[in-house]
Amino acid sequence: MPGIQGFHINSPLVESTAMAKRLGTTVYLKMESSQPAGSFKIRGIGHLVCKLAGSNSHGVVCASGGNAGLAAAYAARKLNIPATIILPSPSLQLVTEKLQDQGATVKCVGKVWDDANAEALRLAESENLVYIPPFDHPLLWEGHSSIVHELKASLPCRPGAVVLSVGGGGLFCGVMQGLDEVGWGSVPVLCMETFGADCLNAAIKAGHLVTLPDITSEAKCLGAKTACSAAFEYSKRSNVISELVTDRQALEAVELFLDEERVLVELACGASLAAVYSGVIQRLQDEGRLPKPLGLLVVIVCGGSGVSLAQLQHLRTVCKSENYNSHDPVNS
Repeated sequence: MPGIQGFHINSPLVESTAMAKRLGTTVYLKMESSQPAGSFKIRGIGHLVCKLAGSNSHGVVCASGGNAGLAAAYAARKLNIPATIILPSPSLQLVTEKLQDQGATVKCVGKVWDDANAEALRLAESENLVYIPPFDHPLLWEGHSSIVHELKASLPCRPGAVVLSVGGGGLFCGVMQGLDEVGWGSVPVLCMETFGADCLNAAIKAGHLVTLPDITSEAKCLGAKTACSAAFEYSKRSNVISELVTDRQALEAVELFLDEERVLVELACGASLAAVYSGVIQRLQDEGRLPKPLGLLVVIVCGGSGVSLAQLQHLRTVCKSENYNSHDPVNS
C-alpha cells in the first residue's frame, strides 16, 4: 500500500461475540465509524485531496448527501483551503451544521445527488476549484483499498467473506482493489443495498448500467442513481454477491447494532449489518452461494455522520408505520 496519503486512522477491528452467536462463526467488525469525519470516506477523499488539491489550491467542491462532503471539508480544513459542499435538498440539518463546523460553505441544490453534482461541476469550472467526486475516481478507490491492507495486517487468517454497503460503488471498488493487492481476490464479497437505492443491483439484473428514476429509500447516503462503471465491472466476478434489504430491515439492524455493540450508525450502514441480522448470510449459505462453514466474516461498518437519536426516532416513525411502503418485492 505505498503512497497512500490523507487523514484517516487505522480503524479498530473488533470481534463481535453477539454476531458470532447469531451466525455460528467468527465475526470481525472494521469500525470505519471511528474515522475522523465519521465514515470510510475520509480514506479515499483525503488521499485524493492531498494528491490533486494540496495547500496551494483555490479550494475544493464536492456534491454529497453528507459523508463525502464531511470528508472533503475535513481534509480541506486540515490543508487550510476553502471547501464548498453542494447538498441535495432537503438535507439533514445535522449534516449541514457539521459541514459548517468544519468551515465549509454549504449550498443546497436539486432533489437528488445527481442534481447537486451538476452544480458542483459547474462551480469547479467557473471558480477554478478542484472537483471531489464522492465515489467515482481511481484515487478514491486507492485510498479505500487501505481498509483491506489493514485487515491483512490484523486478521488471524484469510476471511471467508467480506460484507459492505454499496451506494455509488466507491467503497466496493476500493475493497476489490485491496483484495486483489493482498492476494485475497477470490474472497466472496457481499454487496448490500436497500430497495429504492439499488443502482448496482439493478445494473446487475439488467446486464448494463442503469439510472434509477428516483431514490425512494430512506437510506439517502446510498442514493446514487447510477453506479460507477468500475463497480459494475467488478460485480461481474463470480465471487461478488448482490443482495437487497428493506429500509425496515436496515433500521432494525441499526437498532440491534446500537444495543449489542453500543455504536449508532446511519441507515446506509444498516444495509450491511442487515446481512447478519436479517438472515441474508444464512440464506446464502443454504442456497450454496456462500460456504458452510463460512470461516471468519468481516463486516465493514462504514459509519456515517448523518444520524442522531432524533433522526433514529424519525426513521422509526417513517419505516415502521403501517402504511409505509418498504419497497420489498411483496409491496412493489
